[in-house]
Amino acid sequence: MVIFVVNHITENILADERITLVLGASPNPVRFSHKAVKSLLRHDKKVVAVGYKKGEIVDEEILVGQPHIENIHTVSIYMGSSRQSDYYDYIISLKPKRVIFNPGTVNPEFMGRLKNEGIEPVSECMLVMLSDDEF
Repeated sequence: MVIFVVNHITENILADERITLVLGASPNPVRFSHKAVKSLLRHDKKVVAVGYKKGEIVDEEILVGQPHIENIHTVSIYMGSSRQSDYYDYIISLKPKRVIFNPGTVNPEFMGRLKNEGIEPVSECMLVMLSDDEF
């Protein structure tokens, strides 16, 4: 068991538990990133929300910048390809198993770099994956 600190709360999380980082999270309830965090929580998934602005989604704090988070299994991107380059090294440093490129975020350049790093790029809608039990 590892101790994992997020949102200023210490939680005991099994080392093999899958944690999803939603990049581009928004406090605006009409944004898909907001809906994604809520859907992950409804499906009892561990989630870390990282966005441009501080805020909350349900009771999850939206972190800003590029916080160091350990044990990330999946990064789900909700930002256009033109904004992603500032996050390439950050995402790779998290050592996720996969990165989900949601509709409107597909980035062939970054997907190729991820493959070279041994990280699986997935071009799918995370909300559909969750609803179809394919997450």
